[in-house]
Amino acid sequence: MEPHFYNVQIQWSNDRKGVMCSPELSNSSDQKNGCIEVATPPEFPKGIPGIWSPEHLFTAAVSSCLMTTFLSIAENSKLEFTSFQCNSKGKLDQVDGKYLMTEVILEPTVTIPHEKDRERAERVMTKAEAACLISNSIKSKVTMLPKILVV
Repeated sequence: MEPHFYNVQIQWSNDRKGVMCSPELSNSSDQKNGCIEVATPPEFPKGIPGIWSPEHLFTAAVSSCLMTTFLSIAENSKLEFTSFQCNSKGKLDQVDGKYLMTEVILEPTVTIPHEKDRERAERVMTKAEAACLISNSIKSKVTMLPKILVV
């Protein structure tokens, strides 16, 4: 596979916030499409509540990667499911005087229509956890606590 590149541009707006965009996600008629506001989180001096922070984006990258990897493996495994949802929590800690995202806890819930598919759903979740490229690219501990529901 050839390398892929993902472009992101960020522009400071004021205080401790800016706007982050990707040219791959924007179209020429609407520059705000593909953009999100980002800021220092409120736990830090002059942080701003209610705006995506780098810490949220880091946690979201791990969680969304798990979902997209699960979707791909589930399709290839022909797993029938009716829902995928994942709560995630990123842990920011200070280690040796540096701030680090030390852990991401993933709590995915997959809903399947038939009890007979529980083992397959568990295998797909395990494979998705192992294959998630973002989790494999970071040094933070990634803990997955999966739940399979039958409805």
